Amino acid sequence: MAKKRKNEWLDWIKALLIAFGLAFLVRTFLFTPIIVDGPSMQPTLHDRDQMIVNKFLYKIDEPERFDIVVFHANDQKDFIKRVIALPGEHVAYKDNILYINGQPIEEKFFHDIDVDVRTYDFSLEELTGNYTTVPEGHVFVLGDNRTNSTDSRLLGPIPMDQIVGKASVIYWPFERFEFIGE
Repeated sequence: MAKKRKNEWLDWIKALLIAFGLAFLVRTFLFTPIIVDGPSMQPTLHDRDQMIVNKFLYKIDEPERFDIVVFHANDQKDFIKRVIALPGEHVAYKDNILYINGQPIEEKFFHDIDVDVRTYDFSLEELTGNYTTVPEGHVFVLGDNRTNSTDSRLLGPIPMDQIVGKASVIYWPFERFEFIGE
């Protein structure tokens, strides 16, 4: 009887170690949770929204325009913003219209909301770094709440190696459950 009880404990310990090991691997290499901190992505994302970030996707692919990404802003803080321009592209806003390489680009994600989103006029040359195009290996990001966002207008283009992953799912609060960018 004692041997059976000992084997049962060993089985439980093995199962728990395997479960913790798998959870560690999934969180380290595939997915991680993040909590939106602040209003910079409103109206798309709200302060305190809890999300899942896909860390694996950008290991095999590059960010695309309008992806919502999480990146290391500094050693202590990650930011969540929307990719607006890709490497080699020129970005500008004039009269609340996005221009990439001189061509107007429609921001369709703003059509589903009743809020007037205002983006002040700027061109890439006027911003931090005095770039004429987004450098190779970088992306240009903006928060959706353009009047209240610390983004590439202040930080400059974001190195791709600082991108943690793509925000994929809002899972809490449950009434806001949504797959992002689908």
